[in-house]
Amino acid sequence: MSAPADPADHFTAAARAAADCVISSYSTSFGLATKLLGPRHRGHIRSLYALVRVADEVVDGAASAAGLDAQQKAQALERYAAETRAAIARGYSTDLVVHAFARTAIEAQIGPELIDPFFDSMRADLEPASYGAEEHARYVYGSAEVIGLMCLQVFLREERRSPAAREILATGARQLGAAFQNINFLRDLAEDTDQLGRDYLGGGAGLSEAQRDQWVEAVRDQLEDARASMPLLPRDARTAVRSACALFEALLEKIAVSEVHELYETRVRVSNVRKAGLAARAALTTRLESH
Repeated sequence: MSAPADPADHFTAAARAAADCVISSYSTSFGLATKLLGPRHRGHIRSLYALVRVADEVVDGAASAAGLDAQQKAQALERYAAETRAAIARGYSTDLVVHAFARTAIEAQIGPELIDPFFDSMRADLEPASYGAEEHARYVYGSAEVIGLMCLQVFLREERRSPAAREILATGARQLGAAFQNINFLRDLAEDTDQLGRDYLGGGAGLSEAQRDQWVEAVRDQLEDARASMPLLPRDARTAVRSACALFEALLEKIAVSEVHELYETRVRVSNVRKAGLAARAALTTRLESH
């Protein structure tokens, strides 16, 4: 493929390629899911998640492995947040991942009302913490629900929807993001508790069977709300969103029948064959829809 003639377009294309590399390196499942998106959405969603991935590495992964202490990680996160805000304002960053995100944010009109809560939740992860119901809700909103809303901004950037339809879609996006995050909390009990000192689900010394069951039921409700909104999505976004929803639902059902002690020992997974089957079913559902 020939390079864009305009230097700005060329740089943005390079930035999107860098974002693709980040996503492909960290999540094969997500990379596969984005292939189910229409071409007009794919690069934007990968750029969005690449920024999220890098921010997560500041608080949880690469920065700690490089030897940064809590204060240094906090400073690095603040610099990243500041550069993100500045890049959106000027339409350019020397950081390729930030640049790719900024161009997406400008085109999809993703503003500080969604970006700031995300970085607030990342700040909360800089220190060990135990969350009650209010803290949990605030953390999940910033770390996951706003990501769903950012994706929705991308999907609807060239679409017309009534205010009522947009409200249904926004609720679905938030609920899907929350469901994904809560399922990940249930999958990552050992790492969050033993390595990171975090109690996202209020389990204290350990999550009980009853608490696990309550969370499973709560997440089932969130997924049901999310599914109800999917027919209102643009057709070229539905298959990918449905596939992701089905994958996490499959994970949830494995969590529901696992012993709690097993959740602290093994991360629940779904086989690649099952993932492919879920994606095919999602594609068929979309194909059979009349609009």
